[in-house]
Amino acid sequence: MKHASMISGSLGESQVTVLLTAVLALGGTALGQETAQKKTLPVFEDGLAQVVEGFKNPDEWIQHDLWVETEFNTDGDDQLDRMHVSVTRPKQTDTEGLKVPVVYETSPYFSGTGSGDKQYFWNPRQELGSEPPVRTNLPPIPQQSRRPVLSRSQVRTWVPRGFAVVHSASPGTGLSQGCPTIGGDNESLAPKAVIDWLNGRAKGFTTPDGDEEVTADWCTGKVGMTGTSYNGTLPLAAATTGVDGLEAIIPIAPNTSYYHYYRSNGLIRHPGGWMGEDIDVLYDFINSGDPERREYCDCTIRDGELAEGRDRVTGDYNEFWAGRDYLNDLGPLKAATLMAHAFNDWNVMPEHSVRIYQAIKAKGVPCQAYFHQGGHGGPPPHELMNRWFTRYLYGIDNGAEKYPRSWIVREDAKRSEPTPYPDYPHPDASDVTLHPGVGGAARGSLSREPGADRGSEKLVDDVSTAGGLLAELEESPHRLLYATPELTAPVHISGTPRITVRLACDKPAANLSIWLVSLPWMKRAKITDNVITRGWADPQNHSSLTQGEPLVPGEYYELTFDLQPDDQIIPVGARIGLMIFSSDRDFTLWPAPGTELTIDLKGTSLDLPVVGGAEAYQKATSQAGR
Repeated sequence: MKHASMISGSLGESQVTVLLTAVLALGGTALGQETAQKKTLPVFEDGLAQVVEGFKNPDEWIQHDLWVETEFNTDGDDQLDRMHVSVTRPKQTDTEGLKVPVVYETSPYFSGTGSGDKQYFWNPRQELGSEPPVRTNLPPIPQQSRRPVLSRSQVRTWVPRGFAVVHSASPGTGLSQGCPTIGGDNESLAPKAVIDWLNGRAKGFTTPDGDEEVTADWCTGKVGMTGTSYNGTLPLAAATTGVDGLEAIIPIAPNTSYYHYYRSNGLIRHPGGWMGEDIDVLYDFINSGDPERREYCDCTIRDGELAEGRDRVTGDYNEFWAGRDYLNDLGPLKAATLMAHAFNDWNVMPEHSVRIYQAIKAKGVPCQAYFHQGGHGGPPPHELMNRWFTRYLYGIDNGAEKYPRSWIVREDAKRSEPTPYPDYPHPDASDVTLHPGVGGAARGSLSREPGADRGSEKLVDDVSTAGGLLAELEESPHRLLYATPELTAPVHISGTPRITVRLACDKPAANLSIWLVSLPWMKRAKITDNVITRGWADPQNHSSLTQGEPLVPGEYYELTFDLQPDDQIIPVGARIGLMIFSSDRDFTLWPAPGTELTIDLKGTSLDLPVVGGAEAYQKATSQAGR
């Protein structure tokens, strides 16, 4: 190894061994020392891909675009749709015959989006069970021609480390052909086609309608995908096809079910911050493709398939929503998966990643999860992502799959400093069942023992008061609030709380909203100080998610449903509050005020997943005599 310094500058002998092993693993021929001296090769230290001097100059990167032919035609022109793809790769893939793996991001957003003006969203002032007011479609999006580079995301991170970066525009966006379908099959098959092209199984062309082919002979065939939000959904969509070559994915805040994004337990619910959005609004928001095909796409998809399936009257789960739920399509998935999400993401809520993580874990596919305490978005630390892609795209045995399954950023920590745990939920967590006691108009009790102070209490719906204010008020007729004793030790919640409510209503329909809050309510608080988690449900769906039924006024019904998953340490001095109310101004429809709900306290309970279970909870509340 006397020529080591010529290969890498300052590599030690073990590092060069790893480097040459990687070259051989990528299908390269055995290199003699003189040949190795002339090659610019990837470098790995401590199991991570390092920035290499010969790869890091952006002026020397090769950048080009092409159109990859898919296996579908969605825009009615009798031609297979082609996806617009851009490539950024080290010059050595041309000058030295270097073959590299790919980090790939695909998106409907690369070519511009529509107006976010709420006048084009659905009006939330809708009586429950009635037809919604007519919505005005968003103005058309001007088509953009972004060539040869669709996006610069990922490139400065991965190209200097010896990866190529590929981007593609989703069907019906930018210069990609086809129609947007918002979770339809073509959104899974489009990235599959790009991965097939990278592996020589699909055709790429220099133009959207020509026959001059482009190949990816510079690619090893190993692909990893990542992205945030919609861009995080699509790696999972691609992985559900089981396409060969997709070795690893890192979905960040992915929407894994459009039903769970726009509905909750039979209830019409809007994503946080996007009141009035629904699946057809999102269609308009990304429909940036060929103007000549938009009339066909609007008629067939937005005004046809989406309008017929979305159901803004009942909110029931149906075949349309089932076809846009990736949990139903995980059978073929084999890509090693690192999920990333935030426990306070009220746009794409944490259940989206938790449900997929649990299912992939059950399949035996390598998986880990990274959670932080912030809002929407937020990737894992670079080291976690680098280790994941290095392990599965370069084949470096860095032990990534043997690391702790769960990485959680604690409440006051930096996102770059997560705490490792054996798994999520924490293996030591078990449910503690808590029961409300009378006094909820002000503040009733919330305790482990059902006790004698149980009866029924009423609340009157009024959407004009936001949930935060309801929790802050000392007393209100519009909510019921029940709180634990003041904590004398921290309580670590880890998992998915579950609520059971027995209620009666004086009308055939009502919204039902549940918040878990930390009291006292803090003004100008950080994101973890007030809301612990939330949940919503339609009492009409008390016995079936697919078929609601009008409520008989005065008759009691029992509902049991999950709140959003969480992992949070509630500090000493706080109280855990259970707030029950009807319409949630930030999430549900806004019916006229006045609907009365009667809550049967004896038939209502909360299952709270606590690390250490009943013993830990008892210790945290023992001084208060509970």
